[in-house]
Amino acid sequence: MQAESNGSDHPIEVVLVAGMSGAGRTTVANVLEDMDWYVVDNLPPQMMRPLVELVARADGALPKIAVVIDAKGRTKYAELQATISDFVDQGLSLRIVFLDASDEVLVRRFESTRRPHPLQGEGTLLEGIEAERVELESLKHRADIIVDTSDLNVHQLSAEVRKRFSDDDTPPLRLTVMSFGFKYGLPKDADHIADVRFLPNPYWIPHLRGHNGLDSDVAEYVLEQNGAEEFIDRYAATLSTVAEGYLHEGRGYAMIGIGCTGGKHRSVAISERVGRLLSAQTGIPVTVRHRDLGRE
Repeated sequence: MQAESNGSDHPIEVVLVAGMSGAGRTTVANVLEDMDWYVVDNLPPQMMRPLVELVARADGALPKIAVVIDAKGRTKYAELQATISDFVDQGLSLRIVFLDASDEVLVRRFESTRRPHPLQGEGTLLEGIEAERVELESLKHRADIIVDTSDLNVHQLSAEVRKRFSDDDTPPLRLTVMSFGFKYGLPKDADHIADVRFLPNPYWIPHLRGHNGLDSDVAEYVLEQNGAEEFIDRYAATLSTVAEGYLHEGRGYAMIGIGCTGGKHRSVAISERVGRLLSAQTGIPVTVRHRDLGRE
């Protein structure tokens, strides 16, 4: 839906994510959330318009909304059709993404998770799937995008969603390089950890002790040490290869931790340099953070 917020020039884009249970709605929701969409799962149809009106008052802070329709919530699809018609009658556009898969694939997916179909009741798994197809038939006909996930794995579906919903302002992958001090513990959410304690510690240089890796005198000292530039070049090249793999697999975010003893000198200087080099080599936005700087 493209709508103008009250008195604002900020358009609001709304996507309705629907489809067969087991066809990948959760995967689509996760990818859209990684792409900075505001995702609402299992929202009753009658709450869609109040949600959009509420977001409109945010004055552009939440311009993209994805509403996931889930059969587990016993959605009344007749009400949903009425809500969609209301959007159309008001001259607003609503994009509907419908996820489908063959009966055989859906049966296999449910059997692998050992969970019943939400519409199965006292019947068989296949009867639950057939009942859902009947309820969703009219919604499928109104869909703007239909994705058959029968032959797609999670990574392929993620890539398909990113391809369809990415724009020039949406980076396909976001990287964070974080300096830290080992004495304060490892970053729990780091995907890669590098240890730069093999370099001489500026802490033992009296005139550098009170400074940190953001200061030019400390950075120059660290980068002039034997092995520093070689490490930076090789590690950035390795991370560039890893980033290419993440892009191929449809991953949206990764964090690289670079540590020294206290997270004040060496790791800070190296993180700054690795972040700049990695961004230049890949073209991917890289955020550099310093977890423990100023902690002492």
